Amino acid sequence: MNAKAPMAEMEPIERLTLGDRAYRQIADLLIAGRLAPGDRMSLRSTADALGVSMMPIREAVTRLVADHALEVAPNRAIRVPVMSAERFRDLTAARIVVESHAAARAATLRDAADLARITALEQAFQKETQKRQPDLAAAVAHNQALHFAVYEAARSPQLVDIIRSLWLKAGPVINLDLRANPERLKHTRAVQFHADLVAAIAAQKAPAAQHAIEQDLQSAADFILSQGTLPTEE
Repeated sequence: MNAKAPMAEMEPIERLTLGDRAYRQIADLLIAGRLAPGDRMSLRSTADALGVSMMPIREAVTRLVADHALEVAPNRAIRVPVMSAERFRDLTAARIVVESHAAARAATLRDAADLARITALEQAFQKETQKRQPDLAAAVAHNQALHFAVYEAARSPQLVDIIRSLWLKAGPVINLDLRANPERLKHTRAVQFHADLVAAIAAQKAPAAQHAIEQDLQSAADFILSQGTLPTEE
């Protein structure tokens, strides 16, 4: 009689630990631009807000420090890194390569459900920006949701993971820009670029989708850099 396979004797475990969940929630704040460069994080306050002990928060923060999304200051405080203009340019260049590739794949591989979701999110972003007093947090959230709906339509979890890691670093800079320039939503060209993106995906034109993302990311980066809010490296 054959011995029972060792794997069959293993018991199911929780797929996501508390540390994993804490990591995701803090990462989502960074990606959504809810934290700005230089903002400090209190481990105790974060633990209280998430209803967990300090251990999973420390675990999550350690991972985010390894991702270069958070840093430990000389006084041991945890904070969002201050990004230089040079580093932001480098980050933008990397984002353009990866995210435009994902958009091109999405245009080719999307299905009707993907297109419906992408279209609805583009309309939500457009509606928010056209308000007399747009909700900045809502606009940033709609923008994020739209971009990731496109990237998820590329049918490549690896690509989405890479893009999330880039947005971990970019999100806080976007928030800093909107805090300093709340009028930008009224003058942004993102609405047009997003419309171009959705049209390209609807028509399944990969080069046009790729170009729309390139224009969207580069235009936003150029505006942020023109404001002089990011320090230069000495």
